[in-house]
Amino acid sequence: MGMDQGLSRKMRRVFLVLNVILLAIGNCGGPLIMRLYFLHGGARIWLSSWLETGGWPINFIPLLAAYLQRRRKQGLAATAVLIKPPVFWAAAVIGVLTGFDDYLYAYGLAKLPVSTSSLIIASQLGFTALFAFLLVKQKFTSYTVNAIVLLTIGAGVLALHTSGDRPKGESNKDYSMGFAMTVAASALYGLILPMVELTYKKAKQAVTYTLVLEIQVVMCFFATLVCTVGMAINNDFRAIAREGRGFELGETKYYVVLFFSGIIWQCFFLGAIGVIFSGSSLLSAIVIAVLLPVTEVLAVIFYKEKFQAEKGVSLVLSLWGFVSYFFGEIKHDNQKSTETQPLETEMSQSTVANIP
Repeated sequence: MGMDQGLSRKMRRVFLVLNVILLAIGNCGGPLIMRLYFLHGGARIWLSSWLETGGWPINFIPLLAAYLQRRRKQGLAATAVLIKPPVFWAAAVIGVLTGFDDYLYAYGLAKLPVSTSSLIIASQLGFTALFAFLLVKQKFTSYTVNAIVLLTIGAGVLALHTSGDRPKGESNKDYSMGFAMTVAASALYGLILPMVELTYKKAKQAVTYTLVLEIQVVMCFFATLVCTVGMAINNDFRAIAREGRGFELGETKYYVVLFFSGIIWQCFFLGAIGVIFSGSSLLSAIVIAVLLPVTEVLAVIFYKEKFQAEKGVSLVLSLWGFVSYFFGEIKHDNQKSTETQPLETEMSQSTVANIP
């Protein structure tokens, strides 16, 4: 994908670890800080949606560093921007979809406890697997199918007893809408991840990590544009100062929450597309799913959320699904290495035989 082949495997592992760390920070911290905003007097859903991608200018720091490095190597021949029009427009379309997904997710989190929202998002793995199969011809093992089924059932168990953890003062209608919106967000993001992978595969240019950063900037810019239009229609810009003055934790902490929300969510998006770059869209969805139980436990600790039997069953099914997936991947990798070893031995023997 545009990396030097000699460094490819080693560099990909390094990138994968770094991006999994970024994804972990964003995946666990993002919902918690967004819920903090809603719990202490914040009520602007379009503003919350905007913050999910609004931190995109931070990507200019590594992009500038990459450009200066190219200038040192190539001189004035170095191009400032690598992305070509077809990839730009593909990223723009994905960005618009991401903007609407941000709104669906923010709406759900405004109405649901983090632990419930996180368990529903586990169903995203099933959606990602389906779209990865349709768009990028993802191959499945019996372990992958088992993992997807278990995670989907886990989310279904929650749906059977939805009102048990309804926040105080919230109607059944609002809670049900939050549940439906979160499932919709899960399905849409399940489509977005394979679309990113398809963009990498169809790009008629070398897909380097610098290009991945540029794709991230374009995606987040267009997603933020969608949310900016939503904020303008909903008069959110006028309401920010008033909401800040009435925030339960104080006006200063209100702006601190907004600022760090933008930074933490940027870690999530950058980590997600980085894992796709060094792995696959399905792997990105698996990592997101693996981190969900961590988010649930943190939500129960920090926000004293209820943890009923349904959540316990859902959590066990989710963990079972994760273990199944990774066991299958390890077994598959071992089979591949044992299949290639005899071939390599045979090739080396024929090479020796041909030496005069």
